[in-house]
Formats: sequence, C-alpha cells, structure tokens
Amino acid sequence: MLKIYLDNCCFNRPFDDQSQIRIRLETEAKLYIQEKIVKGEIQLVWSYVLDYENVFNPYEERRRVIERWRALAVRDISESREILSQAKAIQNLGLKSKDALHLACALSGSCDFFLSTDDTIIRKMAGFERIKALDPINFLEVLEVSL
Repeated sequence: MLKIYLDNCCFNRPFDDQSQIRIRLETEAKLYIQEKIVKGEIQLVWSYVLDYENVFNPYEERRRVIERWRALAVRDISESREILSQAKAIQNLGLKSKDALHLACALSGSCDFFLSTDDTIIRKMAGFERIKALDPINFLEVLEVSL
C-alpha cells in the first residue's frame, strides 16, 4: 500500500483562492487523495513539523480541520537526531529548513511519496531518489496505476 506525506501547503490548499484554475484542480486532487486515505487505500504519515506549523495557522477553523488528519495517520513522526541530521543534508539541495524537516520526516516514515503544492520543493527534489515529490495532480497519475 502506498504511504504518503502531505506538507502543510498541501493540507491548506482547499482554503486558498479557488478562482485560479490550478489551485482549484490541486484542491480537487487533494480532496480525492484524502478520500483514499479515509477509505484506507493510501496510508498517511504525520509529523511533529505538521503540528508545529499548524499551531501557527491564524485561522482556527483551518487549524482544527487540518489537525483532524493526524488521527488518520498510520505513523506520527517525532523529532530525533536522525531526522535533524537528515534535514540538514536535504537543506543542501537548496530547501528551506522547515521543508527539509518535512522531507526528513517523510523519509523516516518510509513514505513512497511527498506531496506538496510548492513548485520549488518539487523542482529541487526532482533528482532525489529516496522519495518522489509530486503535486496532488501529478500524484493522481501514480495513484491510477497503483490502485
């Protein structure tokens, strides 16, 4: 079964301005992926980094909606020296520290895919062999083959 990690921008996509077609399509794809998680067809991995970022979400309703996904995760990754070390190595690819921490948590959780709506992350992770970073739309292509 596929195991995935969604970063914070991916979880927040449904709350973004839906008047832009790309955002609307990514939202629909993300909601479809969430349906697969709820049905148990895809496994979700959660992390302390998601908790940390979500605490600072200024919108209480969004914060509550996102934190509910933690209960559906098959694994909740806590901070460790290994994750911090791995995040430093990932930062060398040109990623910001929080993005690198998310990726290190996804690797620690043995995820097959890292989903994000951040083009910079996806572009910089393109050649990384240990995990595939995709946006929700492109992940649907993988999902269709896998299920």
